[in-house]
This record gives sequence, C-alpha cells and structure tokens, in this order.
Amino acid sequence: MKIEIKIDEDCKEPKIIIVTDKMTDEINDIMKRLSDEQPKMFAGFKDDVVELLEPSDFYRVFAASGKVFAETTRGEYLIRQRLYEMEQRLEKSSFVRISNSDIINLKKVKGFDLSFAGTICVTLSNGTVTYVSRRYVSKIKQILGI
Repeated sequence: MKIEIKIDEDCKEPKIIIVTDKMTDEINDIMKRLSDEQPKMFAGFKDDVVELLEPSDFYRVFAASGKVFAETTRGEYLIRQRLYEMEQRLEKSSFVRISNSDIINLKKVKGFDLSFAGTICVTLSNGTVTYVSRRYVSKIKQILGI
C-alpha cells in the first residue's frame, strides 16, 4: 500500500482520497477507522466524585426535580447538562426522546407495551418502567416500524 501526503496551503480542511482498483476488506477497514468518531464521554457526579460515563452504559437520561440524571449499569449519576444538550450529544441511532423528561437507550429496551390507550409503556433491561408521552408516540411507532 502506498501512502502519499500533499501539502496545499489553500486547503482549509484535511481531505482523504483512496484510489483503488476494487473494494477490499482492508479498504473497508481503513474507511471505518477514518470515519469513526471518538466515543463521547460524559461526566457523572455521585457522592462528590466525578466519574467518566460511556453512553453505551446508559439505560436512560431523565430530568427530575430540576436536575438531569443518567441511569447507568453502574448506578444513577447527576449530569450537569440540560436534557436537550444531552439529546444533541447522544447518538441518534441508539437514543430517542420519549417525553419532555426522558431519553432512552433503544439498545437497553426489553419491551414496549402498546396495550395502554394513547401511550406506550417501555420496560428497560434493568427493570425500569417508563412511558412514552402522547406527543412522542408517533415518533416511536415510526422508529419501530409499526
């Protein structure tokens, strides 16, 4: 494999071009590594200690009593960001807002109960039960394909 770097003072943003005769596993691996963003980390506060939290550990992020909390595999942490800021930073393919005070991790959902009139009951894999507000029901149904 040849690697070539060209310095252009007019270039404002780095650009990578791969020239090849065919797609191979090696090319796919390189593209994947180049396109992957670094994992986003969050600071969680618990008992005057700050811990770094990975979004993949989140069951849900919710607002209660004017504060934002993350329910994780390691317990509940206070997050010093607003819920809308968390929604913007969390990966759209895994996290979805289900009410004005709740964002859930779709990868940690055990099941959706549609038997309630006008709302959806969500059971997370840790046993937490929460509800999709009427405002977000159509969005959840669209995501689930129902």
